[in-house]
Amino acid sequence: MDYIIRKLKKHEYPLLDNFLYEAIFIPEGIEAPPKTIITSPELQVYVEHFGELKDDWGLAAEVDGKIAGAVWVRIMNDYGHIDDETPSLAISLYKEYRGLGIGTAMMKEILALLKAHGYQQVSLSVQKANYAAKLYRKVGFEVVKENEEEYIMVNYL
Repeated sequence: MDYIIRKLKKHEYPLLDNFLYEAIFIPEGIEAPPKTIITSPELQVYVEHFGELKDDWGLAAEVDGKIAGAVWVRIMNDYGHIDDETPSLAISLYKEYRGLGIGTAMMKEILALLKAHGYQQVSLSVQKANYAAKLYRKVGFEVVKENEEEYIMVNYL
């Protein structure tokens, strides 16, 4: 499948709401939460006023003119928070575009972008049961903390 990874455009920032919802890991056999879950304060930190802070960076994966996925970072007090110098990462793809290498390509691009802008590391949080944890390891993330359900991972750029 042909795709391009490019900078997320300002008029596309509202799409991050959709990708935030898509990023929620739903274990097999569990009913998906209502889309309104993304309005909760602990999830809004990922998207609210995106683009207004100097550490807000986002990329889109585009397939046939349609945005298929997004990866974005910002410094925020989220589940993967390490410190006030380390951006936290969020990534998601619409289901039909998963497993095609697009997520890996988006991760490599955002890591290169962050390194080019002088960041030392980037963090994320992922549930242990989430298949994406394997992707994160593949692109260089390491577990730095964990609890019963999730890993906090860091990529040292």
